[in-house]
Amino acid sequence: MADDEIMIEDDAIALEDAEDTVVEDVEVSNIIPFVIERYRRAEDYRYQDEERWLRAYRNYRGLYGPDVQFTEAEKSRVFIKVTKTKTLAAYGQIVDVLFANNKFPLSIEPTELPEGVVADVHFDPKEPEELQSSTALSSPYGFMGDGAEFPKGATEKTLQEKLGALSNKLEPVENKLKEGPGKTPTAIEFSPALIAAKKMEKKIHDQLEESGANKNLRSSAFEMALFGTGIMKGPFATDKEYPNWNSDGEYDPVFKTIPQVAHVSVWSFYPDPDANNMDEAQFAIERHKMSRTQLRNLKKRPYFRSQVIDEAISLGENYDKKYWEDDLSDYAPEHGIDRFEVLEYWGMVDTDMLEENGVEIPNELKEFDELQANIWICNNRLLRMVLNPFKPAKIPYVAAPYELNPYSFFGVGIAENMDDTQTLMNGFMRMAVDNAVLSGNLIVEVDETNLVPGQDLSLYPGKVFRRQGGAPGQAIFGTKFPNVSQENMMLFDKARVLADESTGFPSFAHGQTGVSGVGRTASGISMLMGAAAGSIKTVIKNVDDYLLRPLGENFFRFNMQFDFDPELKGDLEVKARGTESLMANEVRSQRLMQFLNVASNPTLAPFAKFQYIIREIAKSLDLDPDKVTNNMSEAALQAEMMKQFQATQPQPQAPQEAPPGSGVMDTSGAGGGNIGVGQAPVPGEQGFSGRGQAANTQPPQAAGGEQPPVGGIQ
Repeated sequence: MADDEIMIEDDAIALEDAEDTVVEDVEVSNIIPFVIERYRRAEDYRYQDEERWLRAYRNYRGLYGPDVQFTEAEKSRVFIKVTKTKTLAAYGQIVDVLFANNKFPLSIEPTELPEGVVADVHFDPKEPEELQSSTALSSPYGFMGDGAEFPKGATEKTLQEKLGALSNKLEPVENKLKEGPGKTPTAIEFSPALIAAKKMEKKIHDQLEESGANKNLRSSAFEMALFGTGIMKGPFATDKEYPNWNSDGEYDPVFKTIPQVAHVSVWSFYPDPDANNMDEAQFAIERHKMSRTQLRNLKKRPYFRSQVIDEAISLGENYDKKYWEDDLSDYAPEHGIDRFEVLEYWGMVDTDMLEENGVEIPNELKEFDELQANIWICNNRLLRMVLNPFKPAKIPYVAAPYELNPYSFFGVGIAENMDDTQTLMNGFMRMAVDNAVLSGNLIVEVDETNLVPGQDLSLYPGKVFRRQGGAPGQAIFGTKFPNVSQENMMLFDKARVLADESTGFPSFAHGQTGVSGVGRTASGISMLMGAAAGSIKTVIKNVDDYLLRPLGENFFRFNMQFDFDPELKGDLEVKARGTESLMANEVRSQRLMQFLNVASNPTLAPFAKFQYIIREIAKSLDLDPDKVTNNMSEAALQAEMMKQFQATQPQPQAPQEAPPGSGVMDTSGAGGGNIGVGQAPVPGEQGFSGRGQAANTQPPQAAGGEQPPVGGIQ
């Protein structure tokens, strides 16, 4: 990975860390107001979104906001956290779908007509040598219409050049290779483009695993379910420390530059206010809360200005808490936070402004009016300014909505969809509790004229009141209010049903008991669960389109740009696999097994791709196909081992011809013998006949006096 770091630095055009930098940083002062202005504009735009997120968070935590005012008569403050239950149910279902195969749901496949690496090659081991030579001289490689025909005069060398570095994998047959699928039943086919795709896929999965992408994706999925939007960042180059001890037992860590992904909270993300998605965004800003140590560690990363970072630190902590941060924390300390506010800007900047601030623009880019840049600022100091090193230049953030809002960047989550019903459920439950308390106690009326003045009027068991001497009438009266909490609970249940409908997650899907109707049977529950799973289809499709596929494409471009392995190159495409898991695995597995049975017919077997079928069956059973299936070479080796093993086993002897009457069944109905219990009869038992020994019973006469056929049932 050291080569990656060199490449990234070579492609980065940055403002250098000058030795004579002064505190005022005059030469770059105009770029800082530019970033601050865009940050303020994005902050003002998302104010309404912050209010929505706060309500969602309070409903999730079971907290009443300052806008909720209780009357004097309302004593109960109960909060029924149904929002939390449904949010976790949605989050759990998203995670189950995305990680059904315990792999990051991304794959790399060749395009329909790949360029750069030949799509298919074949050779025919039974083709005569003279036919090979004549074909090589007279016919173009491939077939008509495949888009891969060679020009006239093409040779074997042309094919080898088109195969590129992958040709070494086909060295044993390189003299017989022809482009295109095989035209004869004896032809053996290879897919060089598929080889490149699988190697690129393995590379990306290794990078995702190393960067903790699964954990970050789960964090983004949670915020997507709760707030309506999940955001991830990457890939970006970072140094990772690998523990290592030398031969003397001393700790000697190894540092490698790797592509990294990270979860970005919606609270820290400020996109272009005029964009509805990341493809339309002109810029995006991430707000960091860094400690002094974290800020100093930036000096280890490429093109961060060390002296300017020291100046920013010397000016002191500058982090100001936003109004919503007190609501997110369980406590609100009066003192400030000993942290630094760092703004990370990715987006378009005028080319003239970049040149004015000391960034040298390459000649091939000077014709553009604006270019993408990455800018870091803290305490009005420019920590880093560099042109976007990725080609093509793209903002390294992806954002997926839970429910798409076509007129806003941020989506709609579970909590917002059931905001009103959560309020209704809380109100009805508080009324029920207050009524239950009121109806469970007596309301006492006291005539003080009949009592001795100055007494304590509180009530408790055994309390004694002193009456005035000779005072007529009853002094203490008790009144009992009716209990109407049952009506309130009926309204609560109605509101809960509305919450089920507004979110698409019925209560039985997350463990509610007492389901009636079709939900009382196993088939009914299965049907209802299938219907409930339909509500998540759009969500997973959004994850595929707005998060997984763009993130995979970012990694693909990263490797195409910074990795020197030529076997990764090719006309490939990234496919998100989240939606595939929505199909019931049981149904998919059954269909695959049915097809496998059909394809096992010797007549149809040559037309079936058994390796693909076996891998798909493993996927439908939630198994990793790379761990439970063999590739072609491994399968050939396994078949040879099984063949040798079977050759060493003793061969069963051919069965001897049975004597007459040996196959006669006992039709007496007496239950004698072992027929039908999975055991062979033993000598002396009814129905037994062995070699050289007659049966113990005489065969019964068939109906009509005819003898049953000898040798058993035909």
